[in-house]
Amino acid sequence: MLLLTKSNDQLFINAQKKQIDTIPFGTQLNVYAEGYEWMTHSIAPVDHHKLDHSPRVRFGGSKCTQPYECSILNVSAMSFGSLSSNAVLALNGGAKIGGFAHNTGEGGISPYHLKNGGDLIWQVGTGYFGARTEDGKFSDEAFTKNASRPEVKMIEIKLSQGAKPGHGGILPGKKNTPEIAAIRLVKAGTTVFSPPFHSAFTTPQELIKFIAHIRELSGGKPIGFKLCIGRKSEFLGICKAMVQLNEYPDFISVDGGEGGTGAAPPEFTNFVGMPLLDALAFVDDALNGFGIRDQMKLIASGKVLTGFHMVRAMALGADTCNSARAMMMALGCIQALECNKNTCPTGVATQDPYFMKGLDVNDKTTRVANYHKHTVDSFVELMSCAGIDHPSKINRTHVYRRVFMNLVKTYEEIYPPIPTGCLLDGGDVPLIMNRI
Repeated sequence: MLLLTKSNDQLFINAQKKQIDTIPFGTQLNVYAEGYEWMTHSIAPVDHHKLDHSPRVRFGGSKCTQPYECSILNVSAMSFGSLSSNAVLALNGGAKIGGFAHNTGEGGISPYHLKNGGDLIWQVGTGYFGARTEDGKFSDEAFTKNASRPEVKMIEIKLSQGAKPGHGGILPGKKNTPEIAAIRLVKAGTTVFSPPFHSAFTTPQELIKFIAHIRELSGGKPIGFKLCIGRKSEFLGICKAMVQLNEYPDFISVDGGEGGTGAAPPEFTNFVGMPLLDALAFVDDALNGFGIRDQMKLIASGKVLTGFHMVRAMALGADTCNSARAMMMALGCIQALECNKNTCPTGVATQDPYFMKGLDVNDKTTRVANYHKHTVDSFVELMSCAGIDHPSKINRTHVYRRVFMNLVKTYEEIYPPIPTGCLLDGGDVPLIMNRI
């Protein structure tokens, strides 16, 4: 089954190829079907030509000395090793042209992430690849060496991912080439395990202290963490730790349980983890409930393909969005579903030189940049039609969903916001715990 609808697929093709972006004869979607969503427009729209078509969001709290002006759409986490070197080169080249950020994934920083000079968000997972000792523990020295690179603008600690939350990973020995081993700081030819949990911290307070520690090691760069929401009480525990320590991450990346681009066991892909929209609303509410929403930014990641998807995510609290799936499409992915077999026919998700050579880096670099530009342009136009002149003004009243054939609700009615500070001292915790 294709992962994109016909309508979204066409929007994507138009964006990456710079083709005509109008269609005749109206929508092909069933607007009376349950789940259909739309946004409100205004009778007093804003002239989008007068708006900034490259809006930026500043990442970095009060203890961050190297804040980063981030694009509202960036490349989500995909590692070298799962992606080919040509794919990584094209993604980073597109990021350089378009002025957006490229998340490295947890596989470490490769030469292909650095060659074109695009901005990087370095992701550090449970295997601490590129930041580890020989026995797999976190290394301050190795971390500092990579964190101090000028290309690294932000650092993301991965707690879990939407494709397989709570599940570790395995790099088979036959795939652990000398090149990959050098990048990940492991021994070539050995099978390397990424555990499902971190060894550098175990409790919420230890997580927050670890974030403060590595912010200092990085020289004051924005530090955040990524997770797919599971048990709500555990996230509330992290929020409580932030308040108790008066220490905050600079951002939180919320990954949806609908899965990502990586291969995963079907039971995890289909039945583990909270979907993105529900998770975003919960995280935004939790942070507001503890009175700390203004201390950090939220990144949304989970099948974000179009400008409307960005509006939808921001209505529920996101400050910026990450996209992996659509960026892979811009690279030429045809959804052959061979990602886990090393036989990707388009050269995107393979290390086989035979297949990899089919990915023209120069051509795909341009397409990645095109996709980003036209999707952000589309978002700005949608925002302007709602009478809004800045992404921060989008809220839950701007998006509607048909819940049943004859019942329509706004996001504000589906996900009613909670009062700021109401979760301090344990107040209204049952309310937010029972929302979904």
